Amino acid sequence: MRLPSILMLAMLVGVNVSASAADTRPDSPESIHVNAIRKPEVRKYTAIVAGLDAFERHHRMAPNAEALHFRVERRAWTDKTPKPGEAPLALRLEGKDDFVMPLTLSDAFETIVPRSSAALAADSELVLNRKRRMYRVTPLVRSPGLPENVRRLGDLRLECHVLVAIGKEELGLMRTLFVNSVLLTPNWCNFFNAEREGFQFEAPERLARATLREGDRTKDLPVEGQSFRTAMNDPDWSDDALIELAFEPVTGTAGETPRTGP
Repeated sequence: MRLPSILMLAMLVGVNVSASAADTRPDSPESIHVNAIRKPEVRKYTAIVAGLDAFERHHRMAPNAEALHFRVERRAWTDKTPKPGEAPLALRLEGKDDFVMPLTLSDAFETIVPRSSAALAADSELVLNRKRRMYRVTPLVRSPGLPENVRRLGDLRLECHVLVAIGKEELGLMRTLFVNSVLLTPNWCNFFNAEREGFQFEAPERLARATLREGDRTKDLPVEGQSFRTAMNDPDWSDDALIELAFEPVTGTAGETPRTGP
């Protein structure tokens, strides 16, 4: 893959390119790789429906996850201290002709967005009662019964397909076709294999390590800040493999053992 194609792809879909790519000769495409696709901003209801369709299409990867959730996340750089008298966080679908559909947020700031022909007809978007630049809404697939610091690989594989479906809808057909031609596949999740360090996922806090585990086998995964990477199409690891996350200590006290939960 040539360097100009990588840079164009980065501009179009927010793809992170390795720092070494800028110093790589265009005639050495084997040394250029894409590290991750950033989580798309979930705004349009049509994009949410695309995510719901992908969830149903690939549900076999996480059969115990009953529904696709969407989580409202406060961006890392914002002040998370509640302001006196501030109204509780609220989320709704809002569209033309005064269409409004309130959505219920759980204590974990998660919601399930229903299918609605009325929301589609109104060309609805997700609206927060906060400055949008301070928050983002992202899909979440999580099988029940797992500790907070454990993610199931099949859940992440399904979440990747949902993310890509949402991203393609937000991009539009022509730019999606262009990315397909650059990646040489319409399956963007499988593009992020072990050679490219896998697809990037985010944890709620800074990570000390992430360990992929299945039976007696373990594998250390690349971590950086609050993110970790894992391959989406590695046949050596089944959907039931688990990823155990260990978080950095809150206080940063020397010698303190990293936490393994939020």
